[in-house]
Amino acid sequence: MLEMDAGARWPRPDVHEPGPEEVYVVSGVFHDGARDHPAGTFLHAPAGTWHLPGTETGCTLFLFYPAG
Repeated sequence: MLEMDAGARWPRPDVHEPGPEEVYVVSGVFHDGARDHPAGTFLHAPAGTWHLPGTETGCTLFLFYPAG
């Protein structure tokens, strides 16, 4: 579980290595650098992709890394 405060931003791209990342937005609104994802959204980021995580409102995320 990851809780992000309102206005939080990653300082650089979050690259998914060595494997994919899966995210479930438990509450709030998560922004991946391109679009907003409200509570209830499931995201799958394949290995080698990246995003710029942030949130204007704050959010709680459940993160899962299938590759460990």
